[in-house]
Amino acid sequence: MMEADSKIRHFFMNTLALPQPKSLLLLSDLALLLVAVVWGTSYGVAKGALVFYPVLGFLAVRFILTLVLLLPALWRTSALQRRDAWRTGLPLGGLMLGIFLCETLGVAHTQASNAALLISLCVVFTPLVEWWLLGRRPAQAMWVFAGLSLLGAALLSGGLVGTLGLGDALMLAAAVLRAITVCQTAKLTRHSRAPALALTAVQAAVIGFGSLLLALCLPGGLPPLPQASAFWQASLYLVLGCTIFAFFAQNWALQHSSPSRVALLTSSEPAFGALFAVFWLGESLSLSGWLGGGLIVLAALWTTLRRA
Repeated sequence: MMEADSKIRHFFMNTLALPQPKSLLLLSDLALLLVAVVWGTSYGVAKGALVFYPVLGFLAVRFILTLVLLLPALWRTSALQRRDAWRTGLPLGGLMLGIFLCETLGVAHTQASNAALLISLCVVFTPLVEWWLLGRRPAQAMWVFAGLSLLGAALLSGGLVGTLGLGDALMLAAAVLRAITVCQTAKLTRHSRAPALALTAVQAAVIGFGSLLLALCLPGGLPPLPQASAFWQASLYLVLGCTIFAFFAQNWALQHSSPSRVALLTSSEPAFGALFAVFWLGESLSLSGWLGGGLIVLAALWTTLRRA
């Protein structure tokens, strides 16, 4: 009887136990794939919103709204957690401000499909940045992947036959900054006690008020807020899906995975972004553009199979 009771207790303890590491890894992988879908559509949605408002004003609206929604999560934390959130979130928020400035300005000056494909170069850049920042030497094959990706970027942007466009160059800069941010997030959050939502709130504050300050420093400042419902619908989608959910999921996943795995699992983002831009926005790519985009996605998938 005692043995039976012991087996029953063991069964319920296992059933009600917290997820084991493998379960957490699977959950983080699924969350990151959903992030890839949401982020893939964000370029087309942002491009539509920029028709109504300038880049800096749009970023200020997007991220100050995000901060307002996340303030309760920040204030519910303990003093130690809040201190860690600010200590970690300030430098990461500065990096994210640079990313979103490059990305949003890039989207304004190139096709949404180009933006979605070029930003995926961070998949190949991340292992190289890991080597630079964290001392983890990449496999020799990574240089092949990097070469294929850069060839694809050149074909996509017309760089082989002309000059690299401003928008495409900004997206390349954003890809490098993304790779740096992934590694720095993993490094700075490893021993941080800040909850993911609180950290996201601090990052949103840095991006939102940083964009507003930059806008106010420019001659003429900002125009009045737009009244178009399309602008506010796009902003709400980006706030709830592409910022709150995506930032939270990435910050949480980085506590249960490696930077390369996080970057690699979001490598499907360019495919979703290009398809959304072509079928929803009616954009078109030339034959060399499709070939270049295919090389970028192929390098990302190849890297995924090799490193994941």
